[in-house]
Amino acid sequence: MSGRARLALCAYAATLLAAGALIPLVDGVGWLVQAAVLLGVQSGVGALARRVPLARTLTIAVQALVTLLLLTLVFVRDHALFGVLPGPEALMRLGELLVAGGEDVGTYAIPAPMTDGIKLMVVGGVVLIGLAVDALAVTFRSAAPAGLPLLALYSVAAGLSDGGASWLWFLLAASGYLLLLLAEGRDRLSQWGRVFGGAARNSGGLADGLAGVGGGSSPVRTGRRIGVLALGIALVAPLALPALDSGLLGGKGPGNGRGSGGGTISAVNPLVSLQNNLNQPDNREVMTYRSNIENPQSLYLRILALDEFNGSEWRSSTRRLTDVPDRLPQPTGLGRDVSVTEVRTNISASRSYQQTYLPLPYPASEVRVGGRWRYEPEGRTLVGDDGQTTRGAQYEVGSLVVEPTAAQLAAAGSPPEELVREYTEVPGSLPGVVAETAEQVTEGASNAYEQAVKLQDWFASDGGFTYDTTVTSGTGSSAIARFLRDREGFCIHFSFSMAAMARTLGIPARVAVGFTPGTMKADGAISVGLRDAHAWPELYFEGVGWTRFEPTPSRGSTPSWTRPEVPTDSASDVAQPSADTSAEPSAAPSAEDSCPPQLRQEGGCGPSQEPGAALPTDRGTPAGTVLLVVLAAVLVLVLPLSPLLWRTRARNRRLGSGGRTPADAAARTLAAWQEISDEAWDHGIAPDESLTPRKAAARIVRLGRLDTTAAEAVHRIAGSVEQVLYAPEPRPAAGLAEDALTVRAGLRASAGRGARLRATLLPRSSVRVVWAVAERRTALAERWAGRAGAGRWTARLRRLTRQHG
Repeated sequence: MSGRARLALCAYAATLLAAGALIPLVDGVGWLVQAAVLLGVQSGVGALARRVPLARTLTIAVQALVTLLLLTLVFVRDHALFGVLPGPEALMRLGELLVAGGEDVGTYAIPAPMTDGIKLMVVGGVVLIGLAVDALAVTFRSAAPAGLPLLALYSVAAGLSDGGASWLWFLLAASGYLLLLLAEGRDRLSQWGRVFGGAARNSGGLADGLAGVGGGSSPVRTGRRIGVLALGIALVAPLALPALDSGLLGGKGPGNGRGSGGGTISAVNPLVSLQNNLNQPDNREVMTYRSNIENPQSLYLRILALDEFNGSEWRSSTRRLTDVPDRLPQPTGLGRDVSVTEVRTNISASRSYQQTYLPLPYPASEVRVGGRWRYEPEGRTLVGDDGQTTRGAQYEVGSLVVEPTAAQLAAAGSPPEELVREYTEVPGSLPGVVAETAEQVTEGASNAYEQAVKLQDWFASDGGFTYDTTVTSGTGSSAIARFLRDREGFCIHFSFSMAAMARTLGIPARVAVGFTPGTMKADGAISVGLRDAHAWPELYFEGVGWTRFEPTPSRGSTPSWTRPEVPTDSASDVAQPSADTSAEPSAAPSAEDSCPPQLRQEGGCGPSQEPGAALPTDRGTPAGTVLLVVLAAVLVLVLPLSPLLWRTRARNRRLGSGGRTPADAAARTLAAWQEISDEAWDHGIAPDESLTPRKAAARIVRLGRLDTTAAEAVHRIAGSVEQVLYAPEPRPAAGLAEDALTVRAGLRASAGRGARLRATLLPRSSVRVVWAVAERRTALAERWAGRAGAGRWTARLRRLTRQHG
């Protein structure tokens, strides 16, 4: 097997091994088989193009074109010309799939379902990384920089998995890269011949090349040992250093607050994705449930409560966790004279919904769920322990339907001082307009209940607010002041503003985050989707406890205890859980004729025809924009490597084999001299055109601190140059390429690490590209001036030249 074939095979294997890090991110592994087939075709096309041979850039262009045809055939066959040619419609469809894939990545929890958009992103990304690795390692014969796209592929997988990437995937990716380096080393050694001591190599396949030559001085064996040592340090160091809680391999550091026997929780603010969920074009289902509650539209599924307001955000306080009791304690502040009905709800979470908190009707009285869960008493929430999430969870909840009357809320006594102190605290940064507006809106109210109802009605109908999910999100003091001024926002703005204003009035308040009741399905179950995500305020009234209010217009349902002239039903008997259809909810009730027009407009009298946010009118990012973004990303990756790629191409062209005529021999000699001059320049020895080849060689030996072998190689090439330039009949010299590589090795050996890195990534001799462009521009200007004569065009060109220096 030839050296290029070995490199191509190793590049293919390294890409697939690195792609294995993506396996935990999505369901199934069928995409990996598909990516392997596409990579194989792409690699085969590159091998054929190099065998023709084609120019390096043309080889990469052919591979890129074939890759585009393959992706078109696999993903948008129905929109392509003749089923394979990527016309405008196919490119538009590819752009739409990429946009949809980006939305799916931000929507689904890991492992995400393999939607068409995610599949295109995963398979297409692996194929593009494979193209970059093949171009660097095989086409340009430089395997070391090929580790950058491989590292990018693993880093993306590790980042999306939130630092939870297994050490096995890192080991596989690193092994693939080492395999590529060893194959390149074997190929270079085979070109140099038996330079190092040891037994002769057996001609064979890849295994022989990786085995290295015999003897303790084998560079391949030394490289293997260094690689193993580096991998060992990379794997062990993060575990040995306590400061590295997570790193490239992920892992769990100390202080995560999860574990058996107590512990605390400091919740991550769940509002980060709430606005994105509301704006999803598809209301993807996250869970379904069946309940024997009389009015399903009042059954909100609560995730957690945000009870701490520090001025910049609302967040959940750090609380102690306990074991989940068989029967949850009586809700705080709930009196015996309030009407209470216990209902049972069976909930089934989607496998794509992965949340640390368990959605529950509030207040829950009993939870039967499998897995590792902990109980937080203050917020009455269940929190996953040791990685436990809601993914695919099926559980049964007993909960209380608390139905206070307006009179009971109006007659509520004073809350405990400790509770008032904690839940009425507002930061000093809260603008005065918040408290002033609260006083104006609630003017004339005789108690806290009337104040709360006035605030709710002002936000929902009387204040002229507009529901808009495209408004910039924010929960801090400045966001609340901006919302009160502009009067545009969505549930986040309404709920947090009402809670902040209630606190300024001395009413204990917090904000709950969860889901509105959802939509009735044909089989009697209720479906909860992404666009049912919601936030609402909870206010505390002694004798009733934490009570829900709904200030957001057109969302959810208005609580019965805040509606005017709404009769209340007596509490029914405690319902028993049942698996048959008798326990299923009936069809969603329609609005009664007696419902006030304002409540009917707000959706408080029954289920809304559109329970989620309105569909956005934007149909997605145009394909042209997507292509421009992709092109910009490619340029960002390629431009920093362009000096390296140009220098590698120039070296291979100069030292490659040519013709056998005397003119060809002379050209090879001068090209080899040019190569060592540029190599010395890259290592800080600027060329001096005034020196003879012999003096220039002595200067390179002296400034480059070359050893005897490299010095002799420089002088041999210099002597050959003198033969070409001055001898009547130049004698062709052999081994010029080997001598040039020997000089390069000598320069790199004597240079420091920084100098070697600079010579590789930013070679000084790459300025010749700029010179060549300038010369061509000058030649074109002179040719244009010659065609135009000495007339006005030449005069204008000269004037422009003078003006621009």
